[in-house]
Amino acid sequence: MSNYPSVKAKDFIRVIEQLGFYFDRQKGSHAIYKDSHGRRVVVPIHAGKDLKQGTFMGMIQDIGIDKETFFELLEK
Repeated sequence: MSNYPSVKAKDFIRVIEQLGFYFDRQKGSHAIYKDSHGRRVVVPIHAGKDLKQGTFMGMIQDIGIDKETFFELLEK
């Protein structure tokens, strides 16, 4: 089990925008964010629902940071 809290899409977006990612486009409920280094992350936006743990971990890998760093940025 994880000792970290669940994360909503809006909170994930807030953190990646701090890291320099910007909204590129959206198709349906999936928003695509990019940064200046060419990295891309797809954020599923479903109101009121938490990101699934496996999806969240894949998104963390896509942005190139670890989980601890993400939650430090989330608290700011």
